[in-house]
Amino acid sequence: MNIEEYRNYCISKKGVTESTPFPKLQDVLVFKVMDKMFTATSISTFDSISIKCVPDNIEELRANYNAVNTQAYMSKKHWCNVIMDGSIPDSLLYQWLDTSYNLVVKNLTKQHRIKLEC
Repeated sequence: MNIEEYRNYCISKKGVTESTPFPKLQDVLVFKVMDKMFTATSISTFDSISIKCVPDNIEELRANYNAVNTQAYMSKKHWCNVIMDGSIPDSLLYQWLDTSYNLVVKNLTKQHRIKLEC
């Protein structure tokens, strides 16, 4: 997966916006659904992506995949940093992006979920 494929996949999801919201980290591209982040990456390097994970599965992911690590500035219970070194198949990366998106949608307010479905 390259950055264009990543961006196109993320932005194609319902209700998703993209931005660079961090003034001190201007190259960090963030994807949000209804203003809630579900993934982010560095535009300049695309060396890793941040994804939200199922808390019960997060330690297993880290144990089974060397490219899956903790994310420095996010909850270690909910977020992983995936190194884009080619060791993770694209199909699995897409699956993890879907999981991240769905976890965020699941936690939206009922009003936001209704808006998203329209």
